Amino acid sequence: MQRRMKEFHLSEERVNEILIFSPTGSISTIGYDGYPYTVAVHYVYLNGNIYFHGLPKGEKLDNIKREPKVCFYIYDFKKILKDGIVSPCKADCQYESVCVRGQAFIVHDINEKQSALNAIVEKYTPQFSGFNIPKEMLNGTCVVKIVIDSVTGKYHQ
Repeated sequence: MQRRMKEFHLSEERVNEILIFSPTGSISTIGYDGYPYTVAVHYVYLNGNIYFHGLPKGEKLDNIKREPKVCFYIYDFKKILKDGIVSPCKADCQYESVCVRGQAFIVHDINEKQSALNAIVEKYTPQFSGFNIPKEMLNGTCVVKIVIDSVTGKYHQ
């Protein structure tokens, strides 16, 4: 384990808070050409899994169908730490981050899909919580579930 990871390891409780409350995360998939492909997504942490939604077609979905191993990353930059520093090489930053490795799957079960979408609505637009999602919208929206294999969190301050 890297020195910084050993010294600045986030507690499991703080990792869970970040997973629950952070507004966005980035998902990295493996492209058809072997290169990583990373995009930011709105997501929800639900029942120990990460869910996000989007259009039913696109590069990240093609990548997930071909290779389900993914990385999901949340980074919360706070500020540059420069007080009392006289060299740019000594400047640092204050941050928290969570790195999830797991397997991503397209959700086909309609009840699981509905539950994930309801949780996403509750997180981002709670004023619309409790509204029914029309069947055509439900059918036209792709929901992806990341089953978590490992999680690490670190910080610096």
